[in-house]
Amino acid sequence: MALGRAASIGLVGLDGHVVEVEADLAAGLPAFVLIGLPDTTMQEARDRVRAAVVNSGRAWPQRRITLALSPAALPKRGSGFDLAMAVAVLVASESLPPSCADGLVLLGELSLDGRVRPVNGVLPAAFVAARSGVRRLVVPAGNVAEAGLVPDLDVVGVTDLAGLLSFLAGVDPGASVVRPSGVPVPPVVASAPELDLADVLGQDHPRRCLEVAAAGGHNVFFLGPPGAGKTMLAERLPTILPRLSGDAALEVSAIHSVAGTLAPHAPLITVPPFRAPHHSASLPALIGGGSGVARPGEVSLAHRGVLFLDEAPEFATGHLDALRQPLESGVVTIARSAGVAQYPARFTLVLAANPCPCSTVGRKDRDCICPAGVRRRYLARLSGPLLDRIDIRADVESTTRADLVGGAGEPSEVVRARVLAARERMAHRYRGHSWSANGDVPGRDLRRLWPLSADVLGAAHAAVDTGRLSARGLDRVVRVAWTLADLEGRAEPGATHVRRAVSLRKGSLHDH
Repeated sequence: MALGRAASIGLVGLDGHVVEVEADLAAGLPAFVLIGLPDTTMQEARDRVRAAVVNSGRAWPQRRITLALSPAALPKRGSGFDLAMAVAVLVASESLPPSCADGLVLLGELSLDGRVRPVNGVLPAAFVAARSGVRRLVVPAGNVAEAGLVPDLDVVGVTDLAGLLSFLAGVDPGASVVRPSGVPVPPVVASAPELDLADVLGQDHPRRCLEVAAAGGHNVFFLGPPGAGKTMLAERLPTILPRLSGDAALEVSAIHSVAGTLAPHAPLITVPPFRAPHHSASLPALIGGGSGVARPGEVSLAHRGVLFLDEAPEFATGHLDALRQPLESGVVTIARSAGVAQYPARFTLVLAANPCPCSTVGRKDRDCICPAGVRRRYLARLSGPLLDRIDIRADVESTTRADLVGGAGEPSEVVRARVLAARERMAHRYRGHSWSANGDVPGRDLRRLWPLSADVLGAAHAAVDTGRLSARGLDRVVRVAWTLADLEGRAEPGATHVRRAVSLRKGSLHDH
């Protein structure tokens, strides 16, 4: 009997564990047994690994092979264990030195001819390896730039199994092994040049609402007829948001790495993501889920960016109400039989809706044909608890001919400068805390650390007394008031800022 060991990483959400792969070769009829809660993809690995080893010029042991993946209680999924399985078998068969894989973690999928294919989740797996004390990581060459973002980790990229085996045996692997230093540093990804806030003609009030939302991280609801510019406004919100840097960029990139949406040549996302799912999207696609270990949904892919729901009343009511929990906590937790996955989901929500099903309210050239009851039921698909989490509501009126010939408004660069100045004031105020924007601050902390007088909060208290504002709504009004003050360079909000915040929250939605 012979035994070989190698190590890989098993992910559950963005977290994971180092998985020890043990290969036992015993006498008996040739067989390949895989144990340790593997999924279907891993069960198929027995054929991939065998063919890759043979086609790489190594002999496959004709014995009973048992591969065990520990810890056994951790679900294993995906094809990233292929390299570790192949190395463990070859160590057990004495084709490789017994200690060649010590202190080494291997990630990668094998093709039948021995090539090593890129896999998803390399960035969070590299973080897991670094936290576990591993200092040497082998990944596919296509994932080298991604893994190289993790500091203090010796990353080795391999193009094929033959090159990896030569590397482990101490033989020169030639061009089959690459290092992060040989990979060009990915450029900072900029917004698409065709998107600029100057493209939105007219709409001074909605543009101002968008600026307030960008500065404080507040949720927005645009209500207006088709063609008024609701989608254009939402699509340009990322162009006035601060760029991601440091831990925020790595966190967002890790989520997209798990989801498989990370660009191979630009592994670090530095622009706030913009996600706009169709109203036919399923609940797992929106919140996260799927078979086996849950995968991130749109709310997590929009983390530290924008989630835009166009034609919001057309979404299933249950799907919309599922947004309530991540909007409050900034985290989505998905429990499945295979395990519990947790993903960050702190995003700016932008809702857009027409005033009625026929979409003619607010258009001077057409009369609405919807009965009053139909119009009420249409907007009632947006539940009260969801709307209570919306900070700013704005009517977007149809564009007039004067707007079309009046010239462009301020470009994104100018607006973004004001947003950045406001964010700097917030960063100074919240130094020593984990918050980066007013929209992130819990109401209890805002009231305790930066209290406002009753005179300043008069308009908000009056709205609470008349039932137009809930306790949650009061906290959100105060946050918007702080953002208005930050945009004006004031030390703290005044009564005028609170009145404007109450007005922005009320909008004119209730008039329809």
